[in-house]
Amino acid sequence: MKKNIKKITLIAIFIALALVLSYVDSLISLPIAVPGVKLGIANIAIIYALYKLGTKEAIMISILRIILSSILFGNIVSLAYSIAGAFFSLLLMIILKKFTSFSIITVSIVGAIMHNVGQIIMAIILMGTKEIIYHLPVLVITGVISGICVGILSALVLKYTKNIETS
Repeated sequence: MKKNIKKITLIAIFIALALVLSYVDSLISLPIAVPGVKLGIANIAIIYALYKLGTKEAIMISILRIILSSILFGNIVSLAYSIAGAFFSLLLMIILKKFTSFSIITVSIVGAIMHNVGQIIMAIILMGTKEIIYHLPVLVITGVISGICVGILSALVLKYTKNIETS
C-alpha cells in the first residue's frame, strides 16, 4: 500500500514538474524561422520517468502533461500536435531504451527528432498539404541540438538522484 502511494505521489510530482517545464518552454522564444520550435525541456521529466519509474509511468506522465498544458496554455490544435509528437517520441525512446545500449543522450536526440516528425505528420494531416515537410531538415537540426541539451540534463539529473528510491 505504501509503495502505491509513493509511486502515485511521484507520478503526480513529475506531471507537475513536466507541466511547469512546458510552461517555461512556452515562454522561451527562439530566433528560428520555422514556427513551433521549442527546447523541449519538459522531456527531462519524461526521460527521468522512463529510466527511473518505468515505461507505463512515463507514458502516463507524458499524456497527462500534454492534456493539462493544452487546457492551460494551448488549444485543441496544440493538443493534436503534442499527442502526435509524443507518440512517435516515446515509442522510439522506449524501443531504444529497452532493446539497445544507447546512451540517454542518444535516446533523447532520437526522441526530439521523432517528436518533430510526429508533428510534421500531424501538420500534413491537419493542413492537407505535403509542402510542410520542407520544414523537416530545420526541425531535425533543432531536434538534435535540443535532444543533446535535454539528454545531458536528464543524464545529470539521473546521476545525481541515483540514490533516491522510487519503488
